[in-house]
Amino acid sequence: MTERVLLINDDAFELATLAAAMRLHGVNIIGEASNYIVAENLFKTLHPDVVVIDVQFNSHGGVPFAHRLRKLTSEVGLVLTTACPDLRLLGLEEKEIPVGTQIVLKRSVGDLNVICDAIPDSLQAVKLKEKMIWMNDHSSLHENSFISILHHLTDIQIETLRLVATGMSNAEIGRTRFVSEKSVEQIVARIAQHLGLIPDRRHNLRVLIAGQYFKWIGAPRH
Repeated sequence: MTERVLLINDDAFELATLAAAMRLHGVNIIGEASNYIVAENLFKTLHPDVVVIDVQFNSHGGVPFAHRLRKLTSEVGLVLTTACPDLRLLGLEEKEIPVGTQIVLKRSVGDLNVICDAIPDSLQAVKLKEKMIWMNDHSSLHENSFISILHHLTDIQIETLRLVATGMSNAEIGRTRFVSEKSVEQIVARIAQHLGLIPDRRHNLRVLIAGQYFKWIGAPRH
């Protein structure tokens, strides 16, 4: 692969592992960065063709930083990696993603062909000013089923899910979204129904919902 690639990820272990695997796969990795300063300096000095950057770089700062790099070099290819199958869970909308961006689920990175295909595709996509696209992956049937459920949640339900996960009460969510507490209660019930969550005496419904949220944004579980 001739494209010159810069990797950006603030998880040092993940960065080193991905870089090593991609080099073995024939990808021309010219630099690795784990923070803003190093990433921008390497970008300016090495002039990569494509940047592979984690969406949650520096606490969800991957997308704003990708925009910054595009201002420096308008034709640079962008590949975003994420553990989250629906970017709305991170508070991101499709219109916020730079044109031509290829998005790869981290589950897909296990099959390096997916991310390797995304690298040249990103260069073609930015030239044609195409919308962002999710690259194909080989998730299990269970994962694909859950992703399908997420995509059927409305924007309001996704936002409510995010606020529940932060620990906000129905009353607090209602004040934030300028709706009644009763409306929030109904939305939370619909979310639980969509996710197949059934509360019982041992498990609080809001805890179950929050658990699903953190699982699907890729947060570590102990």
